[in-house]
Amino acid sequence: MDTTARNQLVPILRISFPHEDRLGRGKMELLEHIRQTGSISAAGRAMDMSYRRAWLLVSDMNRMFKAPVVESQRGGQKGGGAALTPFGEELLSRFRHMEDAMRIALAGDLAWLEGNRSQAEAARK
Repeated sequence: MDTTARNQLVPILRISFPHEDRLGRGKMELLEHIRQTGSISAAGRAMDMSYRRAWLLVSDMNRMFKAPVVESQRGGQKGGGAALTPFGEELLSRFRHMEDAMRIALAGDLAWLEGNRSQAEAARK
């Protein structure tokens, strides 16, 4: 990432559910890696995360919704795997859409904030 991109103001979407459940960019990134790799373990490794942590995040998401987000398969010649369900694909798509909508809606306010940042703050790494 270049210095210009690193110093830009970035809104981050996180949705808080009752009882401390949250949905945010980390879980969405995990879903993208599961889609790419077909594996919870490989997805976790891609994010420098333990298999246990990745599995717990998937379990949390599956519990949060009426339909499962990820389905895993045990055993077999390839050792099993995991895939996003149709609901998981829709969840990921809608979350990315919400992020885009948020960036568009906040663009003017972010530009105002950027224009009012001190030079020292804007130059920090």
